[in-house]
Amino acid sequence: MFFCTKTKKKYGVVTIFRLLYYYCTGPVYFLTSLLSFCFCVCRYDYQELLHNSSFCLVPRGRRLGSFRFLEALQAACIPVILSNGWELPFSEVIDWRKAAIIGDERLLLQVPSITRSVGRDRILALRQQTQFLWDAYFSSVAKIVLTTLEIIQDRVDSHVSRNHLLWNSLPGGLYALPQFSTDPAQFPFYYAKLGKSPSQQFTAVIHTVTPLQSQISPVVKLIIAVAKSKFCAQIVVLWNCDKPLPPRNKWPSTSVPLTVIQGHTKMMTSRFFPHEVVLTDAVLSLDEDSVLSTNEVDFAFIVWQSFPERIVGYPARSHYWDSSRSRWGYTSKWTNDYSMVLTGAAFYHRYYHFLFTHYVPANLRTTVDRLANCEDILMNFLVSAVTKQPPIKVTQKKQYKETMMTQGSKASRWADPDHFAQRQTCMNAFSHWLGFMPLVHSQMRLDPVLFRDQVSILRKKYRDIERL
Repeated sequence: MFFCTKTKKKYGVVTIFRLLYYYCTGPVYFLTSLLSFCFCVCRYDYQELLHNSSFCLVPRGRRLGSFRFLEALQAACIPVILSNGWELPFSEVIDWRKAAIIGDERLLLQVPSITRSVGRDRILALRQQTQFLWDAYFSSVAKIVLTTLEIIQDRVDSHVSRNHLLWNSLPGGLYALPQFSTDPAQFPFYYAKLGKSPSQQFTAVIHTVTPLQSQISPVVKLIIAVAKSKFCAQIVVLWNCDKPLPPRNKWPSTSVPLTVIQGHTKMMTSRFFPHEVVLTDAVLSLDEDSVLSTNEVDFAFIVWQSFPERIVGYPARSHYWDSSRSRWGYTSKWTNDYSMVLTGAAFYHRYYHFLFTHYVPANLRTTVDRLANCEDILMNFLVSAVTKQPPIKVTQKKQYKETMMTQGSKASRWADPDHFAQRQTCMNAFSHWLGFMPLVHSQMRLDPVLFRDQVSILRKKYRDIERL
């Protein structure tokens, strides 16, 4: 309903039709009501009225449609469409019954009773859907054009076209690429809606750039710790080192399959390539120097199963707005806030490998490869843009803080000021690509039950996490 926020007097669909009624029955009542209505509209901000309204009347304009339709969508106001014969935009794929009320312009006086009969729960659902559709398909000219092209593509390649669930549910058809799968159950966003759970195992992908010196190398210790996890299906080592690939007998023996893939490009973004060998829903992305225990791996995976559409892991970072420079900043300070979980030790769904490779512009991936930096930030930007949610940080990882404090050598990229400056630049380049800042701050951290409680260590499921 339209209403004046100061007088609390309602001016909505009912008022519009009351004016029509007064126009037909009595000029005095009509003029009085019209002046009252115009006083409210002229006195108060139009956009504020839209945002304070549950229903917005959308009659036909000079042609069948009206620009007020998009205004209503943007303001989360449920469009009440009165334009017989109007084909709503993208109606081939969008179910507008979930976001709008379609009236008959020949039966205007029925509209007030129709809007009054809509319950609060449905009003909320309709308004939420208007926001989803606006953000996904109408919020920019680029999205309108891209949506048009994707619908045409679905017509041409009908055997790999998106179904209505992909178009009408978060994150939308532009992010649910049918080249990955035409089955919604293969995407992490629809598990809850379809009553499906992710697979009970994960694939560890370890990005390696330094030679394998000995059996006490950090990557060897990491492989052994990960392989002991009861949820580990296989380990994939991505060999991006300039040195020749070591023979098989140099790698540790494990109870799970160990596959070594030699990167042809030796680029940073190759760690997010959708390798066919990865068959599990969950991917555990690891840097070769990550320090994780088996318990930490198990616990993080259990958490990820409850949040399969998000990044779940250990090392956290944050962003902030630098008003003095009018740009986004990147910080690694340990605070209660975070907005990124770095992919040096994190779980996410394998679909993001596909989306990273086929959705992110080639020039951004080229920039990341040229800098040999920021690939983890770009993945966080992508996932947050898709989900509109923050990542999930699990139990505090002391080693990361201690390692960062002791890494004072020039060989450490974390101690290199140029490396940090590059990450600042990447933040702004990525936000410019998207047209907005997708990262969301969070203060939530998930710990095991009885973590740091004063009870016997024997009662705790993840016993060695507390000892770290």
